[in-house]
Amino acid sequence: MSESRRIKTMCPMNCHPTFCGMEVEVQDDRVLSIRGDADNPDSHGFLCIRGQASREIVENPLRVLRPRMRDARRDDAWRDASWDAALDRIADAIRTAGPESVAVWLGHGIIVNTAARRLVPRFANLCGFQTWEPAIVCWGLGGFGMSLTGPVHVNTKEDMGAHSDLIILWGANLASQPNTAPHLVAAKRRGAHIVAIDVRRSEAFDQAHESHLIRPGTDAALALALMHVIIGEGLQDRAFVVNHTTGFSELGAHVAQHSPEWAERETGVPAAAIRALARRYAATKKSMILIGGSSMHKSANGWQAGRAITCLPALTGALGQPGAGLGPRHAAQSSGMGMGSLDGGERRPATRSGRPYMISEMSSILDDLDAGRIKVLLLFGTNMISSFADASRVGRALDRMDLVVSHDLFMQDTSRNHANVVLPATSWLEETGFKVTNTHLYLMDQMISARGETRSAIWVMDALAQRLGVEDVFPWKSTDDFLTAIFDHPAIGHVTPDMLRAQDGRQSLAVSHVAHPDLKFPTPSHKVEFFSERAAQLGLPTLPVYEPIAEDATRQPERAARYPLLFRQGRALTHFHAFYDQGRALPTLAKADPEPRLWINPTDAAARSLADGDAIRIFNDRGAMDARAQVTDRVPAGVVWMRDGWAGINTLTNGGRAVPDAAAKAFPGGQAAYEARVEVGSSGRG
Repeated sequence: MSESRRIKTMCPMNCHPTFCGMEVEVQDDRVLSIRGDADNPDSHGFLCIRGQASREIVENPLRVLRPRMRDARRDDAWRDASWDAALDRIADAIRTAGPESVAVWLGHGIIVNTAARRLVPRFANLCGFQTWEPAIVCWGLGGFGMSLTGPVHVNTKEDMGAHSDLIILWGANLASQPNTAPHLVAAKRRGAHIVAIDVRRSEAFDQAHESHLIRPGTDAALALALMHVIIGEGLQDRAFVVNHTTGFSELGAHVAQHSPEWAERETGVPAAAIRALARRYAATKKSMILIGGSSMHKSANGWQAGRAITCLPALTGALGQPGAGLGPRHAAQSSGMGMGSLDGGERRPATRSGRPYMISEMSSILDDLDAGRIKVLLLFGTNMISSFADASRVGRALDRMDLVVSHDLFMQDTSRNHANVVLPATSWLEETGFKVTNTHLYLMDQMISARGETRSAIWVMDALAQRLGVEDVFPWKSTDDFLTAIFDHPAIGHVTPDMLRAQDGRQSLAVSHVAHPDLKFPTPSHKVEFFSERAAQLGLPTLPVYEPIAEDATRQPERAARYPLLFRQGRALTHFHAFYDQGRALPTLAKADPEPRLWINPTDAAARSLADGDAIRIFNDRGAMDARAQVTDRVPAGVVWMRDGWAGINTLTNGGRAVPDAAAKAFPGGQAAYEARVEVGSSGRG
């Protein structure tokens, strides 16, 4: 027996901006233990329950360890297959369908070490397949709205902890960003004032001096009212506005109609509280807003919220300053970040039909799936049924396809119910890759041999491309060469994997801790654009606006009468999206979070004769799911909340269009609306 080794790597979850370092003890090709890496400059030894549960992945008896195929979509039709047989079947189906009728979609499950994420667009482009951005299931709409205004980069969590005097957690949940929490606490100890805004009393409220419950989908209304006060009372930074923004006069005239009294009726936040917050924000130069990543932007109007909120730091001159501007959020980059460009987009062939490629916008994708445009679907690390809105519609479309392929660690809803071929994936310890935080690059070296007949997603894409006669999908001689090409960027210092191995597997990024330090923004004018001509060209309002969500009671009173509760979903520490079969495959997570629990206000529960812990049925005209009632005043009356990723949640959501085609093409992260109105009743279960 050899001596054990302790090796540093990163957690396999993809919960950016919280990426945690871990130290893995290995002996004789076996994992003995996993713990937080105390030397990791981002996480400092922290490792949440999700990371701790990852020790249950490698030898898990539920892992898919060999290819599986079936000819009929029945549970008893599965049979083991060789890799050659599975790949031949996929390649034959692709040839029959033609590349234009093939789609590749990746989920967070493939981004456990980032490397394969960088190959998917290249694979799709060179093969002439359809492909969509994974951002369409979480933060894409918010990122689009922010890009219209201009400030898209963020200050680091370290800068926030050291310099911020006012921190507004706007839909930002510390359970989703646990690595941010210590820096928030550090700022609080220095005397920083903490404000939390959310549709429920999240974990952030426990750290806040001031908190505001807001009606779902009304964030843009609150932002407009804050601007009404700032501009109406002359609290803006006049020099910054003159030198670094456009459209101020138009914005001022626009927000004049959005008084705090109007916003109180829309948001539920008292007008006096809106005025006080606006004045405090304008008076605090080192003020930082942390915008929520996923839950806020699952609204069809979430992009409008992102656009409006990012106007605020421009009005007060908070951009480009330490401790100010915008703070860490999911998928946001530090100024200067980047990687080598490998996607091969310039080599993407024209479609044989002459039709344009599908756009990366969820409702359009669903329309095209319904129309039978996709015959073969290749899924890498994604439970598509769990991820897409209007999941029942997605399921029907999958069942009409010639072939659905799932490459994953475990069986899950999509593979179990809709796939024809399941390919076994390597875990994060069985392949080499990397992760990048807002400040560091980390190498994730292979530590143990691949279990069973598992293969990496990179291997699968390369093998399929070779069968299809497509050259150069993976032209590199090794994974190290591939990573060297990815790292060929000034921010990463053009480092190589061997260089990283010589320096404890990490490299500080050559980036700014302060976002937009040169006060140049990625807009046509290179300024913050309150008034956007580009928005008009995309068929959108030229100024930030507020529109009630489609399922608001004022817009659909009859539907609101039938389904009176607004359903919202978000993050919790016990899960991440639908990883590991909604966490059911890992005993630690399954025990900590055994079944769906719906937060419901005591008033709403009493009206339905429900008690805490009762078995309930959540339903609307799209679908239904079973859960347990969690009766709590942490969610307001009229609103119910559940953590996302559970099977059945998205049978309830509506999947409606959020932005026009032109906008989705300009920023390929257009998700559909995840709004839902529901009713709740006793399920009769034990």
